[in-house]
Amino acid sequence: MDSRTINCSKCKMPLPREIFNGADFSQCPSCKAELLIKTFSALNREIVKRPAESLIMEEAGCFFHPQKKAVIHCDSCGRFLCSLCDVEFDGGHFCPSCLEAGKKKNKMKNLETHRTLYDSIALYIAILPLLIFWITIITAPVSIYVAIRYWKAPGSIIPRTKARFIAAMVISGFQIAGWAFVLGKFI
Repeated sequence: MDSRTINCSKCKMPLPREIFNGADFSQCPSCKAELLIKTFSALNREIVKRPAESLIMEEAGCFFHPQKKAVIHCDSCGRFLCSLCDVEFDGGHFCPSCLEAGKKKNKMKNLETHRTLYDSIALYIAILPLLIFWITIITAPVSIYVAIRYWKAPGSIIPRTKARFIAAMVISGFQIAGWAFVLGKFI
């Protein structure tokens, strides 16, 4: 869906670009309402990602860089944006301030800012207690639980293997086997 469409003010149907910037009123193809639509020329151009261009007098300027030519508007606030400020996200175009506001207010559900790396947590729980061996009786089963529980959880944004989970389970398995051997000797 093109975010640069203009809808009829009466029936809300998308209007064809041929009726934009005409000298006289035109009719909506759906409801036959009389419309006079004046747009900036940037609305009719194809969106091309390239360095921001300098502004020509008859064209709209970017809200954040007034000397740069606007190529699109923000789907959230409507500000005109140059190609430098345009952030494509989830099928829409947003300005940096709306993207930041959406992140802070949790309005953009698909925006991930971080992920918990459960594979690293499981490995740390398995390795760090080796410095104080007595607490491995508790941390070894916890490490195995974390590894199994979060095996299918999304990993890092950068693809990683399951090697940390496997290493955590192997190290924790040896710790549990060591405890079983020690407790077997004394019981």
